[in-house]
Amino acid sequence: MKQARRARRRSPEVILKSEREIAAMRQAGRVVATVLARLAAAVAPGVRTADLDRLAEQTAEELGAIPSFKGYNGYPASICASVNDEVIHGIPGPRVLREGDLVGLDFGAILEGWQADAAVTVPVGQIAPAARHLLQVTREALYRGIAQAREGRQLCDISAAVQTHVERNGYSVVRELVGHGIGREMHEPPQIPNFVEGASCLELRTGMTLAIEPMVNAGTEEVTLDADGWTFRTRDGSLSAHFEHTVAVTAGGPVILTQP
Repeated sequence: MKQARRARRRSPEVILKSEREIAAMRQAGRVVATVLARLAAAVAPGVRTADLDRLAEQTAEELGAIPSFKGYNGYPASICASVNDEVIHGIPGPRVLREGDLVGLDFGAILEGWQADAAVTVPVGQIAPAARHLLQVTREALYRGIAQAREGRQLCDISAAVQTHVERNGYSVVRELVGHGIGREMHEPPQIPNFVEGASCLELRTGMTLAIEPMVNAGTEEVTLDADGWTFRTRDGSLSAHFEHTVAVTAGGPVILTQP
């Protein structure tokens, strides 16, 4: 569940987490990783996005967690399932996945009061080489951003690493939506753009927990919002991809909390 970009203003203070609190977030992150792995394995031609939502909810319940998206500002489902030109926040329903589609799967979980959030974009059957390259570049951009999440570096170093890799490969990063801090709340300071222009150069400190998430379009960076009030899609109808991890800044470097 992404944060919409807002006009710059003085940011609230970033909430630093203790080692114990990061360990608790790691438990929530394991739930997220398990759910996304099961969803990715279930993706196939003929599967409905509502089926994936049901699987996510059942898995979270099995693991003792609460899906964090359902009911958030009225959102009606446990996952976001965004297909092809849908960038984020696609609402699961009767849509049937077809061979060659891309489906972005975004899931958050709450466990013992702590949250984690991650996303993957998954091919449905065999996909075109151009679509596969978009997935590869977006995934690489995520890990390049994560590599910058070190104490003493700056938030805009994450933004620059993502933007540089994406644009070097001929794609564009979405400007209307950004990553975010995370912890007790799904959205905490700071905002984490995937672009440098106007991005904060806040110094990174041990204890920061960040949802880093490149949203990358094959065509224009511009997006539109559907009448449902949730689904963002590319203005030109081009494909989009989205990858995300919840990451902790630690004395030993970045730690991904949403790995299996």
